[in-house]
Amino acid sequence: MAKLRVVAGAQLDVANGDLRSQVHFCAETGQIWLHEHRMLLIHAQAQALLRKELIDTLGMDRAQGLLTRMGYESGVRDAELARVRAESMGDLDAFMTGPQLHTLEGIVKVTQIRLELDRTAGRFYGEFLWENSWEGQWHRHFFGIHTEPVCWTQIGYACGYTSAFMGRPILYKEVECAGMGDDHCRIIGKPLEEWDDASDYAHCVNRESIAEQLIHLQTQVVQLKTSMGENEGLPADMVGNSPAFRAAYELLRQAAGSQITVLLLGETGVGKEVFARTLHERGTRSKASFVAINCAAIPADLVESELFGVEKGAYTGALVSRAGRFERANGGTLFLDEIGDLPLAAQAKLLRVLQEGEVERLGDQTVRKVNVRLLVATNVDLRLLVKEGKFRSDLYYRLNAYQINIPPLRERKEDISPLSKRFLEKYCAIHGKRLKGFTDKAKRALLTYAWPGNIRELQNMVERGVILAPGGTRIEVHHMFSGFDERQALELGLDVHGDIHAPLTQSSKALCDAVLNGMMTLDQVEAMLLEMAVDKSHGNLSSAARMLGVTRPQLAYRLRRLQEVSPGLHDSAAPSPALPTP
Repeated sequence: MAKLRVVAGAQLDVANGDLRSQVHFCAETGQIWLHEHRMLLIHAQAQALLRKELIDTLGMDRAQGLLTRMGYESGVRDAELARVRAESMGDLDAFMTGPQLHTLEGIVKVTQIRLELDRTAGRFYGEFLWENSWEGQWHRHFFGIHTEPVCWTQIGYACGYTSAFMGRPILYKEVECAGMGDDHCRIIGKPLEEWDDASDYAHCVNRESIAEQLIHLQTQVVQLKTSMGENEGLPADMVGNSPAFRAAYELLRQAAGSQITVLLLGETGVGKEVFARTLHERGTRSKASFVAINCAAIPADLVESELFGVEKGAYTGALVSRAGRFERANGGTLFLDEIGDLPLAAQAKLLRVLQEGEVERLGDQTVRKVNVRLLVATNVDLRLLVKEGKFRSDLYYRLNAYQINIPPLRERKEDISPLSKRFLEKYCAIHGKRLKGFTDKAKRALLTYAWPGNIRELQNMVERGVILAPGGTRIEVHHMFSGFDERQALELGLDVHGDIHAPLTQSSKALCDAVLNGMMTLDQVEAMLLEMAVDKSHGNLSSAARMLGVTRPQLAYRLRRLQEVSPGLHDSAAPSPALPTP
């Protein structure tokens, strides 16, 4: 049976501790977070001046459309948090997250007048009172009393938030507005089709806006420049626009049309095989075979037979004749990854193939001509291996004709976001999921992580995130990183009274649990803090008091009291008889 809840005349509870606990301030990085979405604290007057400039420049109608869309998108984002809360607190209470946030963010004081909500049946009716609307007040300040409602950003927020929460278009109208001279603003919302003049409010739900028109024009300019050859497009499998990546790709592009042997250098996971395949596909041999082999993955006694082939009976276990990788790649490209792990005996035969263009299978005297373009890769310094006698110098000089250094991901910060987006699209398709992207905090984590495993690690992380994130949401930090540590930045939050405080760390939470579970007493915790402060200040009580945020007499009193309660307190923390009384 569908549930329908009706509430009338209720005052909005803005002292919701759980909601305020989602707000965090980080003074070290200059970032404010609402759950994992980055927020901004902006001067209302500056925002109002920008609003005025938009109206003066674009005209009232276009500015209204743009500002409504801005509010709409903000509401959609906040609805994500509300839908998460709905899993534990019920639809009606979860829906009030949006009005609470609108109040908490200083936009307008929201009082609920009437609310009917049934997500299952798609029924909705909402009526709210707005007081102290920043938008209505500032519009009136700059333009005087207006003939129509002017809280465009706020009404867009309400439409976007409710539409996203309900999963269907919900349209609000502002039936009273401070910008029209009313004492307050009042809004009514219901499904789009229930309004007779819904088409007059298309700007609330229509995604076509001046901002998107400008973006579309910018995209056309970029495409035009690309078609003119100013910036050659990348192959589908290659993503990146950082200077280091573009430099490597430019070397690849110049070598693609030739037959020169290319040595690809880079750490594990940087995409050496992707570079090799691109070299093949952009070259004259693109229609022939591309054969890849990882030299480190083949046992040393089988490397020669894998590369050059084997005749039946050449050794125990050789039951049939088999062509090697060189013969299979004849006319095309052979890619030898981890070339530094190739045994010395195989290195000698490889050099002969490069010089003579012919191979001999193991156990056979027949010489077979091969026409192969060779691409090799390594993550080690071949020159060092030459000095150590583990790699032939003549082979090294033959392979080192054309080097391409592929940069690690930590030197390609600009490429992390587009790579993440590409992998997100790929794995959403593979796993049949629809996700909205990454949270702001997840994006920051992707950019600040060192990526020792490079692109391969990023790819695996994103796939993990796609698997763990609930459908229809965004990938959060914990979906990709297990135990991700952000110790470099302390974040401050709001308590139930609206005061800023430092949220509990894992260690402080463990200490609280120990007290609450009866494993420690408050006196023991206080004694620990006092003893540590006195020890850290080398017995200087004035310094210890400053550390603890109390006065010296207050510290002396606490020490004396604890000494009476717990005679076993460390001697260095025990007050002397000469300590003053408070």
